[in-house]
Amino acid sequence: MDQLPASVDHDILAHRSIAAIATIRETFDCTIHQAVDAYARRYEELRRDRPGDFRPS
Repeated sequence: MDQLPASVDHDILAHRSIAAIATIRETFDCTIHQAVDAYARRYEELRRDRPGDFRPS
């Protein structure tokens, strides 16, 4: 999966996992399992590269 929409990052940073996964599924027309895997990869990238951008839960 190549380029994710910016809204996915915004949803991840705001702890809106379901919205982010739904966007990934719609964008790439993939299974829920593939979308969750893509979400997890992007979450880890953001945690590593932009830890200060996460909003408190």
